[in-house]
This record gives sequence, C-alpha cells and structure tokens, in this order.
Amino acid sequence: MEIRTDKHDWHRQDILAAVRKAKGSLAKLSRENGLSASTLGNTLIRPWPRGEIIIANAIGIPPQEIWPSRFFDQKGRLIRRRVREKEQPEQQMNSPVLLTE
Repeated sequence: MEIRTDKHDWHRQDILAAVRKAKGSLAKLSRENGLSASTLGNTLIRPWPRGEIIIANAIGIPPQEIWPSRFFDQKGRLIRRRVREKEQPEQQMNSPVLLTE
C-alpha cells in the first residue's frame, strides 16, 4: 500500500491542547486508562502505539493523522506496527482500539 503524505506531525502543544479540551489533562487520560499519570507523556516524544491510540481516541482523530511520520516512511508507504498484548489477562484494562476513517 502506498500513500503519499507531505503532512508533518502535530506539534506537541497542539496535541496537549486537544487532550485538555477533550479530557482535562494528559495525566487524567493516563489514569483513566490504568497508567501512571506521566506515562502518556512518553508518547509525545517517542513512538508508542498503545499510547498513540489512547490519545487519538480521546481527541477523535486517527493516530496516523496526528503522527504521520510514525505511520508512513519517506516514500509514503505504510509502516507495519502493532500493539503488544499484555501477558496477564486479569490485569488488562479495556484494550485501545485504533480509530479508522
């Protein structure tokens, strides 16, 4: 699959503003998803598929629109990614679901 994209990743402050508008704060969103308050902040500085999905679902925008550089290579081809499954099912929260258009 080849998709041309000249889009840039959203600026970190734009992501934070969207999360604040939708959920109050990134820390609150982290806690609502069973994570430490600062965990989702890592998603803003490095790729983490599960965190990207949580943030994207919270603001109603597909993650590939927020972080196109994490989903498409320089030629516009889709990069294969996956969310790792937890080893202990009894500790699983609601699994994040990837929004699609």
